[in-house]
Amino acid sequence: QVQLVESGGGSVQSGGSLRLSCVASGYTNRPYSMAWFRQAPGQEREGFAAIDSDGTISYSPFVKGRFTISQDNTKNTVYLQMNSLRPEDTAMYYCAYVGGSRMTALQALASLAQDDYDVWGQGTQVTVSS
Repeated sequence: QVQLVESGGGSVQSGGSLRLSCVASGYTNRPYSMAWFRQAPGQEREGFAAIDSDGTISYSPFVKGRFTISQDNTKNTVYLQMNSLRPEDTAMYYCAYVGGSRMTALQALASLAQDDYDVWGQGTQVTVSS
């Protein structure tokens, strides 16, 4: 059973940067996809960055150019470098995972669809002040 733990959230001023980490423990089946989602109060959770075991990456248009997803397979960790943060980036940020037969069946290559993912972290809060 895979478990995910996010870290790195915090409070920054507009224009600042943060780097989030997501460590996956347990057996991670290949192929896999891992993604970052966020949810602001009163809004739906949205996916915006994903990476799969082959290194394929997807971004939502509203973060492309500001956020960078990467992974270190030796540490079973996915990172999210966030630059040029804006107040509208304030949200709870979640890491998600899908792997093995489920990923193959869904063909969830670097998917940004939350229904594709079946393992979630507890979230880390990001607050950006103006």
